Amino acid sequence: MTRAEQSAIIKNYIKKQLPIYKDLALDIHAHPEVSNYEVYSSDVLINQLKKEGFDVTKDVAGHHTGFDARYKSKKDGPTLAFLAEYDALPGIGHACGHNLFGNYSALAASALKQVVDEVGGEIRVYGTPGEEGGENGSAKGSFVREGFFDDVDAALCVHPAHKYGKTALGLANDPVDVEFFGIASHAAAAPDKGVNALEALIQVFNGINALRLHLPKDVNIHGIITNGGVAANVVPEYASGRFYLRASNRATLDDVYKKVENVIKGAALATGTDYKFGLFQNGVDDIIVTPAFDEVFVSHFEKIGIPEEEVYSGERQNLGSSDVGNVSQVIPTIQPTVSISNEYIAGHSEEFREAAKSEKGLDSIGISAELLAETALDLLLDEELLNKIKEEHKEQKIKGN
Repeated sequence: MTRAEQSAIIKNYIKKQLPIYKDLALDIHAHPEVSNYEVYSSDVLINQLKKEGFDVTKDVAGHHTGFDARYKSKKDGPTLAFLAEYDALPGIGHACGHNLFGNYSALAASALKQVVDEVGGEIRVYGTPGEEGGENGSAKGSFVREGFFDDVDAALCVHPAHKYGKTALGLANDPVDVEFFGIASHAAAAPDKGVNALEALIQVFNGINALRLHLPKDVNIHGIITNGGVAANVVPEYASGRFYLRASNRATLDDVYKKVENVIKGAALATGTDYKFGLFQNGVDDIIVTPAFDEVFVSHFEKIGIPEEEVYSGERQNLGSSDVGNVSQVIPTIQPTVSISNEYIAGHSEEFREAAKSEKGLDSIGISAELLAETALDLLLDEELLNKIKEEHKEQKIKGN
């Protein structure tokens, strides 16, 4: 079978199955679930992958809504993992388009499966919960830690966006909680008997603001008060806050983490409170971009007929964070973007949520699946290309962000 014949099989299979995956995307969109609660959404993808002939294991890497789907050819070859996301945002639903994201990977893997017995190799789809963070969030960090990528050659996924583009740089992120414990007392009659936990938390905010002047320009710290007391006439015995600590690379962020903890220690000492501080979910690493890998992906744009005006030009810096970064730290990984809107839409907005169920959004499932499957097929067929990507990934990791 020629390369052109293999591509035709992939393309025809995607065309045939696309209506099914559009319905799945709408189903997930209509049932938004946040981190650690994506029971319905994960089952939608799991059931479809089983129908496609994948062996699926649920409840993996410490995530009961995570899954591991595999199909292995009898012929030796590389192992490639497609990453699937399906969590929604609190309050606003699928305003990041993960109802599409998971279907991109599932359909791409299923289409590639139609030719993998001939070319050789293994295809996996990892269902990774909680990319948006939250309870037991950023599951890709768990998949890395538990060794799910130890025998994988490369990882692929695509994210919906305003335009098509290559993988963007992303910030490392430590999502942390801080709690202070004091002593309650009447705020007017006996304030001297109380130990004010809220005052300690306020000093943390002030201390972080003072710290900002002495941090690298790429560092970003933002936080909220999650509990500030229950009554104004009671000295708060408990207060808590949540912060996201971000930096362009993990080494810088580890240093920032220590400095913020010192601020917290100082606030506790000054107010006489006790404290707890630490990650409330997996930490997120910065994204290591492998340009040669992205070039393989974009090389298929013209063949598929993607208009030039819908493609981002130049390198992009994503000022947010994604646990795709954790995967990119250990193996070559791409997360390029595909267009789901003709007009600019901001992520995590109502407009993005609506675009994620629009006609263009649903059509992007077929386009993304074809781009991913063709890119993966290139890696399965060309050992030299795959080795080149692996070597460049090593160089990019040493270089750092």
